[in-house]
Parts: sequence; structure tokens; C-alpha cells
Amino acid sequence: MPVYQPSVNAPEFPEGLEWLNTDRPLRLRDLRGKIVMLDFWTYCCINCMHIIPDLKRLEKKYPNELVVIGVHSAKFTTEKESENIRQAILRYRIEHPVVNDRDMVVWTFYGAHAWPTVVLIDPNGKVVGAMSGEGIYEPFDRAIQELIAKHDPRGEIDRTPLQLKLEREKTPRGILEFPGKVLADERSGQLFIADSGNNRIVVVSLKDGTLKEVIGSGEEGYRDGGFEQAQFRHPQGMAYDGKRLYVADTENHAIRLVDFGNRRVTTVAGTGKQARFWREGGKARETDLSSPWDIVLVGDSLYIAMAGVHQLWKLDLRKEVVEPYAGSGREARFDSYLPQAALAQPSGITTDGKRLYFADSESSSLRAADLNPKGQVDTLVGGDLFDFGDIDGEGRRARLQHPLGVAYHEGSIYVADTYNNKIKRYDLSTGRIQTFLGDGTAGFRDGDRPTFDEPGGVSVAGGKLYIADTNNHAIRIADLKTRRVETLVIRGLEKLRPPQALLPSHAMRLPAQRVRSGDGELVLNLALPEGYKLNPLAKSLLRISANPGDSVRTLSGAEVVIDTLPLRVPLKMQADGELQLVAEVYYCQSGKEALCYFKQLQWQVPIQVTANGAGQVQVEYTVGP
Repeated sequence: MPVYQPSVNAPEFPEGLEWLNTDRPLRLRDLRGKIVMLDFWTYCCINCMHIIPDLKRLEKKYPNELVVIGVHSAKFTTEKESENIRQAILRYRIEHPVVNDRDMVVWTFYGAHAWPTVVLIDPNGKVVGAMSGEGIYEPFDRAIQELIAKHDPRGEIDRTPLQLKLEREKTPRGILEFPGKVLADERSGQLFIADSGNNRIVVVSLKDGTLKEVIGSGEEGYRDGGFEQAQFRHPQGMAYDGKRLYVADTENHAIRLVDFGNRRVTTVAGTGKQARFWREGGKARETDLSSPWDIVLVGDSLYIAMAGVHQLWKLDLRKEVVEPYAGSGREARFDSYLPQAALAQPSGITTDGKRLYFADSESSSLRAADLNPKGQVDTLVGGDLFDFGDIDGEGRRARLQHPLGVAYHEGSIYVADTYNNKIKRYDLSTGRIQTFLGDGTAGFRDGDRPTFDEPGGVSVAGGKLYIADTNNHAIRIADLKTRRVETLVIRGLEKLRPPQALLPSHAMRLPAQRVRSGDGELVLNLALPEGYKLNPLAKSLLRISANPGDSVRTLSGAEVVIDTLPLRVPLKMQADGELQLVAEVYYCQSGKEALCYFKQLQWQVPIQVTANGAGQVQVEYTVGP
């Protein structure tokens, strides 16, 4: 991207817009001295997702010179809501300010015409370049270097850090984080959960929700190995052959294999690098893929909803070859023979053994592709790229809004109509689609009138529909006959704490406390957010140690269950030293025990033993949301 001669003043942000990831609205005139990148995006867009890693690389390379501002100019109605944008910010771990351009005013000011479009503004507030599409890192890296070389000698670069209030600092971390897909296997009695936000696969019992396996370290990365060491990057769809689990490792652009026999994860397709354009295919482990979002197994073939290149692909597991199956790679909704058809970000896939059915998310449609290689692609529900809504009825006249999940069962396709916060059912015999669950409002309610928040995946087993309720960080279970919904209660939550990399790396050091020698007690008082309580389904713990080891001794052992607050632990205080405390707290909203949040807290408390000291060591802390 060339840097143009500055000639146009960057239009200022209008007043009254809603901002996220910052505690105040930003103005370009207050950012003089900074190089500013405006990223025009919408959170449904796979191309917008693809440039997030490039933006993060640039922010890391130029932490004090560069300010990235996301301008969220929505495509879909649901995407105009600031709360939904906030969820997307948390899901993609975006750490720069985002403005909600819901009416596309800023979009119009800057003449944007495609998602994503990135605009570069120099330290004097002049527009100096713009680019649409992916592959932004190298051209913008060069342009930023040129701007620094030009403006730094003039003293026009301001390297004062920009202080931000990130959304993640205001949000509790869930035990499940944005689960994207779910797979219920009736024969083995297992439920597989793509815990996408925690970069791992969780396996629980269908019978009682008991935790059976956690696959992956939880740290974002790309590594084969044992269950504890393997790394994923926001995995989504899964397929199970009775012994092995295949995983669409979406942001690693790979298909991974989970072998339960030897408890190892390996890569069976993809290189870990994103394919920038559609390809002819080839040897599975030597071919770049692009955001595989869902998979389904048919015999020895794994069919892949390859969202990033708007195609369906086929992985021959016996020959270890992967290749395009349906779709030309052009983003559109065009029915034709398999190679000529055009798809638009397919994100969910299922089969009845005769055809593949897929959620074509950007065209808000349900479509079908023949398993006969000489067959074709047909649209069952929906219109074109900008035809969306919430209308039940006969196929092509009905409307969905960015569906992400599908599951075949007994002549029907269950559809996660994601942006309508509904589950719908398409009858293959009549060609009609009807709302099955949900009233369209975003919420969390079980029972006969359930609500959901952007559900992304569905699966059927044993007369029940399992739903990955993504923005509610929960798995919901619906009885297919009664349509009554309950939330999955996972037993063994202690094994599901967030990855170590996401926990605090340092302890809070408290002022020294003066205590008297002899028997006393530690009083730990945690103030939970209003409406929250300790989760009775999980064991909160306090671990206590002292330095030197004989200065303070606990009379209850080194590990104490936190079952009530304030917690009182008997101590024998013998000499000056330092208490070291680590609390692992599981808490939930009152009445919603199945939704569990986790907090790890660490304190260092210096102790001074004196004749007139207190009989208690007191630690008080307010647990933020």
C-alpha cells in the first residue's frame, strides 16, 4: 500500500456514537502525533476475522506510535447492537478502541465500500492511504515505517501510551468461553464441546454431565502432542467415528485428529497457515486451508465447510488428500453444478447420507450439495447476500439471519439461526421452515419459553437437541418432544478452570499486619458482584503457605475449602514472616448455577508479631465482574 501525499483531512468522528474498549469517546484531533489506522469491519465477516492477527502484530510492533480504531459498520441488524459488538470484542480478544458506526456514517465519510477496509492517517491528521481486503500486514508495516521516518525528525510523533479501559476488564471469565459447536454421540454416550474461547475440547457424559476429558492445554497455539500439551486456536466443528474425534481447528486453518487410544492430538490436514485464495488441493498435510468452520464424516471422507474461501472441501482420509468439492470460491449465492456454484461463508454442515446440508451464513440461507460428484448445489431457504430477516414459511420465501449451525435428524434439519437467537426446523418433505425454540430476543432463560444469545452449533442424540449457546457461554439441552430447555450442568468443574496463561501472574502485596503471638485466625472476606454467590457445584479453595515455613502455621491444613464468606481459618502465629495466599473462586449468578465463573487471586501478607498485636489477619477483596 503506497503512502500518498497528504491532502485530505481525516473526517472527525461524529458526536453521540457508542464506544467500546475505552472509557471515553475518542477524537482524532486528540490523537495528533499518533499514526492512526481505522479498521472498518463487521463481526460476521470472515475476511475481517482474518486481518485481526495482522492488526495485533502491528499494534505489538508499534505500541506507542500506532493507534488502531475499529469502526464497526454492521451488515446485519443484530450486529448494530453495542452489546453484541462487545461480545465479539471479547470473543476475538480485540484490545483497541471500537466505535459503533451503526448507521454507517463514518463508513460514508471515508468512502468505504467493502469489509474490511483499512484507512491510514498520519500524525498531522491527514488521510495518507487505504486498502480493502486481506493481507494488510506487509503494506501497512512499510507505510508506518515511512511515516515514522518522515515525521519523527520533525518531532511530530507522540509516543505517550494511550490508556484504555478494555471490555475484558469488566467481564467475568466463564468456565466455558464462547462454545462454538457441540457434538452429541448417542452410541458412546459422550458430548463433545468446542470450548472455542478457551482453545480446547471438553468431553462430558451425556448421561449426567460428568467431565470425562479436557483436550488441549487451553493456551492459544498450534501444537500436536498429548492431551495436556496440545494447542488449538478457537476450534469449531467436530466429527466422531466411534474411536477418534476430528476437529476443525478454525484459526489454525487445520483439521486435527484426537486419538483417545494414545491420548494424542495430531494434524491430518492443513499447514497452520491460511490459504489466501482458493486452491486446487493436494496432499492433506501440505495444503493450506482457510478457516474450516465445521465438518461431517461420510465413510472415509470428511467434508469441510471451508468458510474462509467460500467452498466445501473433501478430505479423503484413506488417501490423505484434500481438495475443493463444491463452490468456485466466489462469494455469492449461486446454484449450479458443484464446481460452478457460489457459496458465501459456509459455517455449518450435516448430512442425511444422500446430500450435504450447510448453513451458508453470509447469504443467510440453508443450502444442499449432492454427495454425487456430478450433482449440484441448491438453496432450500433464503435469498441472496443481503436478503435476511426472521420469516418462517416456505423455503425460498423464508428468511434467516446469519445461521451458523445445522443438524440432520429424522427428515428434518435443525438450524441454529444465530443472529435471530432462535433454533428453527426445516422439514425436508414439505420444504417449510418454522421456529422451533426461542422468541428472537437475546437472553438466558430455560423452561417452556427459552431464550438464547447467538447460538452457533446444534447436535441431536437420544431425543434431545444439544445447543452451543455461544454468547451465553453455555450448552443448552432441548427435549425434542416437549421443547422444554435446560442448561447443561457439568460435574467436575474444578478441572475446567481457565488456562494458566490467562490467570494472574503476580500476587497482590498487602500492607504488613501486626499480630500477637499464639493462636489466632485468618479472616478472608470476598465481596462478590451483586447478585452472585459461591457456586455450590464447584469447590472453591484457599491455599495457604508461609515464608519462613515455621513463622505461621495453619491449624486446618494448607488447603481449605471456601464454603462460606467470610472464611475463618485458625492460625498459630509464632514469628515474623509472610503469608502467601492463593484463592480459586468459582461463583455464579443466583439461580444460574450451571453458568460458572472463575477467579484466581493471590496475596502476599507480611506478618509482624508484637505483644499488642491483633488476633486476626484480615484480607478483604472486592471481586470485580
